Amino acid sequence: MVVFAGQGDPRRSMTLLWRAEGGRGTDAKRGPGPKPALSVDVIVDAGIAVADAEGMAALSMRAVGERLGRTAMALYTYVPGKSELVDLMYDQVLAELPADYDLTAGWRAALTSWAEDTWEFSLRHPWVLQVSQARPVLGPNEYRAMEALLRVLHATGLGPAVLRRVVGTLTHFVRGAVQTVAESRLAAASTGVSDEEWWPARSGVLQEVAPDFAERFPLLVGLETEGAAPVTDDTVPYLEREARTTFEVGLGVVLDGIEAAVARAR
Repeated sequence: MVVFAGQGDPRRSMTLLWRAEGGRGTDAKRGPGPKPALSVDVIVDAGIAVADAEGMAALSMRAVGERLGRTAMALYTYVPGKSELVDLMYDQVLAELPADYDLTAGWRAALTSWAEDTWEFSLRHPWVLQVSQARPVLGPNEYRAMEALLRVLHATGLGPAVLRRVVGTLTHFVRGAVQTVAESRLAAASTGVSDEEWWPARSGVLQEVAPDFAERFPLLVGLETEGAAPVTDDTVPYLEREARTTFEVGLGVVLDGIEAAVARAR
């Protein structure tokens, strides 16, 4: 499931994102009973809670309203619709990421910290991986997160033309690596079949239907038998161990490439 940002009215969406004049809903008038007052922030927080607990597919104005003990119609005074809500949720949750990184140990250590933070953040909120990067939200926290990464990369001394591409390489790499883990967990939850059940069942049949598999694909077999991630914790599913090792090794290769680019620039 891919969700595209920026599908609502541009002016209303940007006003809400940047909390410009008229962008923050005032507290609703209290009716009978102890219902809490609503605001844009309250609704956005509830939307994040729904998506964290049940996934992006479960997100709707009705589901958010039910979480707040309100009808969906009660939310529209503050947030025009689901499209605007997704934009607000995505930008709001990015506020969890650090706004700055310590460069005392150098840019490589700082970039490693950035990648680790992004990995953990994405697993806390896996629905963010379903928000397409083709069209950014253009909210303050999105820019804040990008500025934090650029401060680290600026320390490399690379020029803007190269840094622009390095930003894309890093963000796509980390996003792709962590997405494997997020989708693995989603697959198990959605199908009721764990990786530990799925892989042996399929592999067993593969050996039956392709008994000459090793002869036909020797390099693949070599990767599987000799290049698999070491089992350091057997409570972690196989695919998650592989994805984590890919992340760690791949990040090292990417950082080596940045160091090579820095050396060439000098």
